Amino acid sequence: MKKYGVNELRRMYLEFFESKGHLAMKSFSLVPHNDNSLLLINAGMAPLKPYFTGQEIPPRKRVTTCQKCIRTGDIENVGKTDRHGTFFEMLGNFSFGDYFKHEAIAWSWEFLTEVVGLDADRLYPSVYLEDDEAFAIWRDEIGIAPERIFKFGKEDNFWEHGAGPCGPCSEIYYDRGEKYGCGKPGCTVGCDCDRYMEVWNNVFTQFENDGHNNYTTLKQKNIDTGMGLERLAVIVQDVGSIFDVDTIRSLRDKICEVAKKTYKENEQDDISIRLITDHIRSATFMISDGIMPSNEGRGYVLRRIIRRAARHGRLLGIEGKFLAELSKTVIEGSKDGYPELEEKKDFIYNVIIQEEGKFNKTIDQGLAILADLEESMKEKGVKVSFDPNVRLEMLKDPEAMEVVKQVYRESNIFMPGVSELKMITGEDNLEKAIKKVFDDNKNMELLVLKNGSKGSEIYGSDGLLEKVGVYPVEQVDATGAGDSYDAAFICGLAEGKNVKEAAQMGAAAGALNAAAFGPMEGNISRVTVKEMIKLHEK
Repeated sequence: MKKYGVNELRRMYLEFFESKGHLAMKSFSLVPHNDNSLLLINAGMAPLKPYFTGQEIPPRKRVTTCQKCIRTGDIENVGKTDRHGTFFEMLGNFSFGDYFKHEAIAWSWEFLTEVVGLDADRLYPSVYLEDDEAFAIWRDEIGIAPERIFKFGKEDNFWEHGAGPCGPCSEIYYDRGEKYGCGKPGCTVGCDCDRYMEVWNNVFTQFENDGHNNYTTLKQKNIDTGMGLERLAVIVQDVGSIFDVDTIRSLRDKICEVAKKTYKENEQDDISIRLITDHIRSATFMISDGIMPSNEGRGYVLRRIIRRAARHGRLLGIEGKFLAELSKTVIEGSKDGYPELEEKKDFIYNVIIQEEGKFNKTIDQGLAILADLEESMKEKGVKVSFDPNVRLEMLKDPEAMEVVKQVYRESNIFMPGVSELKMITGEDNLEKAIKKVFDDNKNMELLVLKNGSKGSEIYGSDGLLEKVGVYPVEQVDATGAGDSYDAAFICGLAEGKNVKEAAQMGAAAGALNAAAFGPMEGNISRVTVKEMIKLHEK
């Protein structure tokens, strides 16, 4: 099998379906047209919905596209794995009341085996378990042995979205070989490992769902297919992930060159390299379609993507602005399918340069202020305690997180909640997160981990020092209880109390706060705190 490039595969697909009487349409904009249900185009069929619903008459009953798409639902996982990305291209062939299952199945098989040259013995179709028609087509017309045809339920092989047109699916999987498998006995099609990769999905839109799971047969039956271009390239080129296919790999390598890093040497570096690779692709295409950075809607998505990429450039040690230069590599690799990228390149560069500049200025100003404060406190011998008491939504913002991490790295006493600790350290495992606090900052003396009704745990660099529970009260409002804990704990240390005594003071103050309505309320004083501790000891 020839290892075709991404641009070759795109052309091959569109030309194949043109030979089957399809109109090859250029990709629609990422900005939805007359569709308020979507922020950004996220599937090949999304721009074609008016043709499926009958709202508009299609230019031809047979259409084929390669549609640029963006999905941000799992953006927090981008970079952390080599599976996730925000930008992708979706190959699709569509029938609006013309051909149906026989042709769709036959052509998908023909393209994969005869045009691309995939080994037929490594391809496995799946069908909806009640779709005997599709099963028979695969068995009798294509010649697939019954034991190689997998039947799956609604979750896997039936497409529907509430009320409206819906129908069963038939997917095609490719066996990438044992080197990509999990090694578990019984590993086969449907396993979560990377061995059996779904490459094609034929959706047979043949029913109408009334919204109450009552189905009637449609007079006009449609075909909606989808195949990820990058995923197909992974199979054809026999590489590990989308970040290894030719056009994306060239971008990845450019990032490594700029950062003076080698891919697959350091996992944290790899996360940043993959994230930047994906995000600059998304940003380049979004700007090409007229989307501008802003603080709302799709403009905010773009701003967030650019700033996340810029932040991870800093993590790689890249100095100054670099994203616009990377967009040149994106354009060079994709202009074959999207010539508008070349036409709008100057506009794309300027938008990225301006947005990255704004981000850098904001971060630099904030960090400069912090640096001055830190220097002043060090000169005076002041110790820094830090409770990252910001909303978790803020911690997902790259600008906010950059400042939070800077303060955290300069603190002597760190006082987070469990979720805050995990987000700031980037560790889901609590034990690893605690260790990382002291690894990140050699000046860290205490980690005060607050865990609501479970009480608090105080750690030093050598491990757990004290564990203090909560004091029972009739809770009225817990707002500000953590702040009250912090104030009393620090006050205790300042008075010369040991860690346990200070933690008890914190727990008592937090309990007294929770017994009254409002933040930082309640009868909290040295006397009442002392009384609460004594009462509990009894």
